[in-house]
Amino acid sequence: MPRTTAPPQLWQRIFADLTPLSVSADYRRLWFGGTISWVGQAMTVLAISLQVYDITGSSFSVGLVGLFSLVPLVVFGLYGGAIADTVDRRKLGLYSSMAAAALSLVLAAAALLDYHRVWFLYAVVALQAVCGALTGPARSAMIPRLLPVEQLPAANALNSVTMTFGSMVGPALGGFIVTVAGYEAAYLIDAVTFTAALYAMWKLPSMKPDRAEGARGRASVLDGLRFLGTRPNIRMTFFSDLAAMVLAQPRALFPAIAGLWYGGGPGTVGLLVAAMAAGALLGGLFSGWQGRIRRHGLAILLAVAGWGLAVAVFGITRNLWLGMFFLALAGYADTASMVFRTTMLQAATPDDMRGRLQGVFIIVVAGGPRLGDFLAGTTADLISPTVAVTGGGLVCVLVLGLLALRWRNFARYDARSPEA
Repeated sequence: MPRTTAPPQLWQRIFADLTPLSVSADYRRLWFGGTISWVGQAMTVLAISLQVYDITGSSFSVGLVGLFSLVPLVVFGLYGGAIADTVDRRKLGLYSSMAAAALSLVLAAAALLDYHRVWFLYAVVALQAVCGALTGPARSAMIPRLLPVEQLPAANALNSVTMTFGSMVGPALGGFIVTVAGYEAAYLIDAVTFTAALYAMWKLPSMKPDRAEGARGRASVLDGLRFLGTRPNIRMTFFSDLAAMVLAQPRALFPAIAGLWYGGGPGTVGLLVAAMAAGALLGGLFSGWQGRIRRHGLAILLAVAGWGLAVAVFGITRNLWLGMFFLALAGYADTASMVFRTTMLQAATPDDMRGRLQGVFIIVVAGGPRLGDFLAGTTADLISPTVAVTGGGLVCVLVLGLLALRWRNFARYDARSPEA
């Protein structure tokens, strides 16, 4: 009698699919290790910002922390991907994570010795970004080697939970620890949390890229860009994300919006930030339906359009709770888009190109929101915050529609026969 597969239970259709954690011990260790270390890294990010402000009393100096992090991440993102397509990815992830842990220990030692220099903190931030540019492509390229392709959406949804959870819990925990025990305690705890990620990397098998026969010894960044030039579906995943993050990114306007629209202050800003983060977290926790979707390109278009429309409606609301609701919807849509974009990138890219394409992904994800902050702030100053937010959301949807018309095959992409 043939075996039949039982239909998924209701809770499996709604909540995050935990199958990747049960079928692969390597992925399970990588996920738990990444979740713990991500909280520690978010603590350090906040602690450095607080320490810079404590030294300088300047918000501009705090803003430079992001610049010193962004530039190395963009510059080394492509090269980190090329290295990940050349060497054993396990070793690359392990050594770059060890370097990041060592930098946290350096920060802790400097704080214990009362060595408070802004230039020193900027230098450490830049080096941490270099480590991230090396670790990120290597780690992402490992996941398709650890799981079957049909479980990649579930794995990427779980990864989104890791990032959002760390981004929410890490800063709150970091602020508390700095208050009660000082900067050195936060940095030391971060260094300790790295042991979870290091152990997960150490237990992995060798992860050398599957190089095509006759391929050169060292992967070329230019070869990766040429490959991307021949893959319109993968390019569309980047274009769609840029449309959302550059044209409809309201984050930089939250301080102005809190006062002008809601008559609030820093606490209101925190609620706006938390609303979008909570929506993103819910997008990961309630992601069971995503594993059954096959039209990933169409799903990305709908999710990005949902982001743009939610941001546009947020721009015309003047009720705080209603505004938070639409920001949460935007955060949920962003997570859904990220899951399908990452899955398409992993499934439709040959193994020996995954590192380089993930490097481009990092640049888009890191650089897009920064450009969006600049565009939104400029538009708000020249015209108004309402035009910047609502207009940005509507323009995002318009540009997305034009992109979909230009590359019509993207909406027909089928995960059962992935074609880049």
